[in-house]
Amino acid sequence: MSNQARHRMSELIDEIRDHQFKYHVLDAPSITDAEFDGLLRELTALEAKHPELREADSPTFGIGGGFATTFTQHDHIEKMMSLDNVFDITELATWFDRVEKEIAAPTYLCELKVDGLAINLTYENGQLVRGLTRGNGVTGEDVTLNVKTIKNLPHALVGAKIPALIEVRGEVFFPLAAFNELNEGFEELGKPLFANPRNAAAGSLRQKDPRVSAARPLSVVVHGVGAREGIQFDSQSGAYAALKELGLPTSDRFKTCTTRAEVEKYIEHYGLHRHDVEHEIDGVVIKVDSITEQTQLGFTSRAPKWAIAFKYPPEEVTTRLLDIKVSIGRTGRVTPFAFMEPVKVAGSTVTNATLHNASEIVRKGVLIGDVVVIRKAGDVIPEVLGPVIERRTGSEVAFIMPTHCPECGSGLRAISDGDVDIRCPNAQSCPAQLRERIYYIGSRAALDIDVLGYEAAAALLDAKIITDESDLFNLTEEKLATSDFFMKKDGKDGFKTGKNAEKLLAALTRAKGQPLWRVLVALSIRHVGPTAAQALAAHCSSIEKISTSTAQELAEIDGVGATIADSIIEWFSIDWHQEIIAKWSAAGVHVRQEVLTQLPQTLAGLTFVVTGGLESYTRDSIAEIILTHGGKSASAVSSKTDYVLVGTDPGSKLAKAQEIGVPVIDEARFKELLAGR
Repeated sequence: MSNQARHRMSELIDEIRDHQFKYHVLDAPSITDAEFDGLLRELTALEAKHPELREADSPTFGIGGGFATTFTQHDHIEKMMSLDNVFDITELATWFDRVEKEIAAPTYLCELKVDGLAINLTYENGQLVRGLTRGNGVTGEDVTLNVKTIKNLPHALVGAKIPALIEVRGEVFFPLAAFNELNEGFEELGKPLFANPRNAAAGSLRQKDPRVSAARPLSVVVHGVGAREGIQFDSQSGAYAALKELGLPTSDRFKTCTTRAEVEKYIEHYGLHRHDVEHEIDGVVIKVDSITEQTQLGFTSRAPKWAIAFKYPPEEVTTRLLDIKVSIGRTGRVTPFAFMEPVKVAGSTVTNATLHNASEIVRKGVLIGDVVVIRKAGDVIPEVLGPVIERRTGSEVAFIMPTHCPECGSGLRAISDGDVDIRCPNAQSCPAQLRERIYYIGSRAALDIDVLGYEAAAALLDAKIITDESDLFNLTEEKLATSDFFMKKDGKDGFKTGKNAEKLLAALTRAKGQPLWRVLVALSIRHVGPTAAQALAAHCSSIEKISTSTAQELAEIDGVGATIADSIIEWFSIDWHQEIIAKWSAAGVHVRQEVLTQLPQTLAGLTFVVTGGLESYTRDSIAEIILTHGGKSASAVSSKTDYVLVGTDPGSKLAKAQEIGVPVIDEARFKELLAGR
């Protein structure tokens, strides 16, 4: 049995070291975090059972990530520890028991476990002199120049009492909104996509050219202290208050708890709201708040005994890829997707996941029949990250991209030079594109018609009630009566009732009054989303003005640019697109920005950025209110921003505003501005 255990332990050590190298050095993990945790736990259990077989350099002793790279190596002044993990409330209770055996009635501090890249920042006499990755806990990689490009990180501390020396520990992360925007841009350009925000953060920070790091919207949050001279703390929460006074970006989401029940409630809350945070989290960190009690509890060889990480269920899992199929989007874009063995991830069972495009399949090296890693975060469509090559059997086959549209039979091709995607050119009558466009008209991003879902869109087309979106606002109850979806038979007397028809007609009537920018989004002009549509509506005030503008005039509009301008010119050059505008206008759809002249322009000339949740407004409604009162709603804080409107749980935009001196207001002050006060 001991020989068997020795062999398995040796296998595990080699496998864990290999995965640590891929994770920490290559920023290209081949297994999920949960699978890695499983390997480490298996090794820990075997070592506990056979302590005589435990190797001196076992990964269970170390921090992880101690590998030679092209970056200069530098020692931390004080060792940078890792954290032990627990995965359920029972394991957490065991940790509580150990702590409370030595400390009577401790106060705990709970904070979010940011899924980013650990960093150690050294300030001497208030000046940032060094930034190191965690490395092996003793020695890290010197990424000082790259760290200095992070916009919310001060190069110099502020305040009356500047310490002579302080090591500040934190996490570099890629904000989710910026990550999604970056990947969308890469996808359009045919560039390789980042697998997840953590890899994006690590890859962006570990660049030899700091200019590359500077071009990426990285952010940082600090959550601990190492060596220090000239400053002391009584508690972890007190340390955070002091760090904030020094100008460092701390989190506002930590909470001190006096009971286990309060800790569990915090864990439960963020388990439900983990996707409401501006960055990715994979758990909660619980610490004993008192520094004296932390010292009393001490450390193991790799982790503090006074802290533990509670890990949430994984959002990356593995499953078998059974086939690769393609779907046709509303702009004709052909998107391959994986058809997989059902697997539960992020609380739901999935069978399909996106593969983006043919070049991504090749880049990721995915074959039909592979065991693949998939990821699903919140409501985001599941994505295949890559294959688990070690589990291949030799029976896997390569995917061949179709040459013809599976719905209308048209030959697939790139629509323009430099287009990395192939598309179905039959935009007017391809059934797949029609369904997707009509469904999109009803989406929250466009005209927000909740009864115009995918089934309703398909029913309208299948019954030939409409041939394309131009007829949508000319529907009548008589036309809808030809479809069983809209006019259902009553089981008792056989008569038909038209509740679905009534709801749709009422919703379409309301949608006619939607503002111009939503109408522009509903037209499915390539690249024109809500932000560009709002800029176009505010500047041009009518579809007629947009359609008669030159590409140069459109490109000069703030928020539009050359690429979007070319798409607009192309869209309006097509006759049947003009027919959509004519029919919608005749039916009473707003094709002019009439609402702007009806409301007081109290926000005229002001640019707002909104961060956090608001009590009186949704994210869509606040943008609309700003626009209809003459203002502009921007997505990023800059020197052109007049106000940052802050709600609950604000993101990194608040720190950016404070850094560059943009005025920060709350909801009450916004309402005063709206009222003209």
